[in-house]
Amino acid sequence: MTSVGGRRAAVLGSPIAHSLSPVIHRAAYRALGLDWTYEAIAVTPEQLPEFIAGMDDAWVGLSLTMPLKESVLGLLDVVDGVAARIRSVNTVLAGDGGLVGTNTDVIGMVHALQEVGLDSAASATILGAGATARSAVAAAAALGITEISICARRRDAALDVCAVAAEFGIAASAHGLEPVPSLLAVDLVISTLPGDIAAHWVPVVAAVTGALQDVSYYPWPTPLAANWPTPVIASGRDLLLWQAAEQVQLMTGFEPPIPQMRAALDAV
Repeated sequence: MTSVGGRRAAVLGSPIAHSLSPVIHRAAYRALGLDWTYEAIAVTPEQLPEFIAGMDDAWVGLSLTMPLKESVLGLLDVVDGVAARIRSVNTVLAGDGGLVGTNTDVIGMVHALQEVGLDSAASATILGAGATARSAVAAAAALGITEISICARRRDAALDVCAVAAEFGIAASAHGLEPVPSLLAVDLVISTLPGDIAAHWVPVVAAVTGALQDVSYYPWPTPLAANWPTPVIASGRDLLLWQAAEQVQLMTGFEPPIPQMRAALDAV
């Protein structure tokens, strides 16, 4: 394959030192014969406007992690349909059409669950109520889920995610973050919480029969995943791989080299 050099991409967030995105994207570039760079850059919401304004023609795109997935919305020329509905952009594409925001977390969640054998479900509980929780709602809709419980520390945040669920035709209810066994009696639990916070649910998982998707990936396994009583567990590393694969496709125009990307992730 002909090498195309001089192009840049990066993952932005704060904190960002733990990110494994550079490992995966660089592996993809090597396999594709692209002499591109991909960095992890610490950027806060306050710094993001200046960073975006300073991007030159060498940039092909950005991956965004917390807390930037909402902050970037007003800085883009276009935000695509699903990303606009869930108000969460984790991918920025730079090109002749300006800066376009999209979301690959949704497809990443769906692929990660399908890979562990969950192709459809009826009910779910989402732990957390941030931008990733709203992505989880869209992923749940793609799996055919019709009922969701949203558990969050702040009721207004949980109700906000419930409103997003309603847009996707899903009946949703808001709950606190106090661990309740009945809230885990569903086909799928998606934890969007940091691993140490989700650990508070460990004492009530004994009777669980459904699947788990834990978006936290460092360190892995999380306490919740390590104590989950069923084998159907999609890790944050799975999500990271599949959302990155979609980003590689969008940024390079080439089919993502999944085996090489997975091998690089597994090696760290």
